[in-house]
Amino acid sequence: MQTIAKRLSALRHLGWPLVLASLGTVCISLGITYFVIALYHTVTLPSFFYYITLQFLDRWLRGWLLLLIGLFILAAGIWKLSGVAIIRLDSTPSSEDEFVLGFRRTNRAPRITVLSGGAGLLILASLGRNASRLTCITPVQDPVEYYYRASSLYHFENVIFVPPIPTRLEVEVQLDDGTHHNIKENISHREKLAQRHAVDITLVNLDGQSALAAQQPIFRQALEAIQQADAIVLGPGSLFESILPDLQIPEVREAIRRSKARTIYICSLMTEPGLTTGFGVADHIRQITRYGGFTPDYVLVNAQRIDPEVRQMYEAAHQSPVYMNPEEYEETIVSKTDRVTARDVVVEGAVVIEADLATSVVQLTASLDEPGAGRTVRVLRHDPDKLAAAILEILRRE
Repeated sequence: MQTIAKRLSALRHLGWPLVLASLGTVCISLGITYFVIALYHTVTLPSFFYYITLQFLDRWLRGWLLLLIGLFILAAGIWKLSGVAIIRLDSTPSSEDEFVLGFRRTNRAPRITVLSGGAGLLILASLGRNASRLTCITPVQDPVEYYYRASSLYHFENVIFVPPIPTRLEVEVQLDDGTHHNIKENISHREKLAQRHAVDITLVNLDGQSALAAQQPIFRQALEAIQQADAIVLGPGSLFESILPDLQIPEVREAIRRSKARTIYICSLMTEPGLTTGFGVADHIRQITRYGGFTPDYVLVNAQRIDPEVRQMYEAAHQSPVYMNPEEYEETIVSKTDRVTARDVVVEGAVVIEADLATSVVQLTASLDEPGAGRTVRVLRHDPDKLAAAILEILRRE
């Protein structure tokens, strides 16, 4: 009894709307009844109306039977209605507006597909413990064996790594100065290219010849991972090296566009010299829309402020934080979850969520000029636990 009362309590904001709806239904029923009585007195009706209107039963019995059927249907409707959440649009006591949000109660862990590469792919692989299946689609230019060897250092759960296509291709970017470079040339560490940014990206064969992505069949396992996913996550990782290359494959693009999964883009913490210099959040989103043919549903942006010491080190390397700019805002929306109420903004058609997604770590940096020399520096990295919490919070939004 307590369980039933708890479920019906979800309707506490709909008392008067339900009463008014019931009274309206009664009035309509009485009106229809009077029309039927008038028809009986003025028009000769077909013989089957005799059975439809239960004329073969006593009037008192007819009344009780219809009353019981009506009460049963009404109870079933109210019980179904109590299975959705009723949330106020305005929390002020004077507001009478309501927002009805339906959702399915399920305990199944989500199926998540990730398109990324490098260390970012391994960072997000820890999300596998919260998923029924986590499929990591590796960049088209990387051998999948690299990720299995790297992941052997960790104890990932429910994680598989799959390449998108059978043939490994190379990625070539064109910079704003008109020059072309293989993405593996370590562009971000070349001082002469620090102020440049990429304007185009193409796939080429291992011999450097242009490759037709349309002729590359996608692996069935990668295609099914996209089709069956509850969430498709892009990143974290280099925009032009880890994310956009796979979006050059038509079957990958089409599968993502057709998928009913929520698409989530994890924006870079810092700009990349020679690739995304001067890029803001909107610029990153526009590149995904341009090459992927879709706009991510959600974009996660790090809101953590950087210590002056760490910022100074990145500035020396021609990198700057990727933050939200007020002029990029298109509109502000209020999102409600089972935990918090958040104010999100829309940028380039995507809902942008700012959150603490990073952590400072100390790493040893070696010098190529002096192999024996090295120094420890504090760097900013995406935090696996913070990313997992943010992604799962998005999946709980409906």
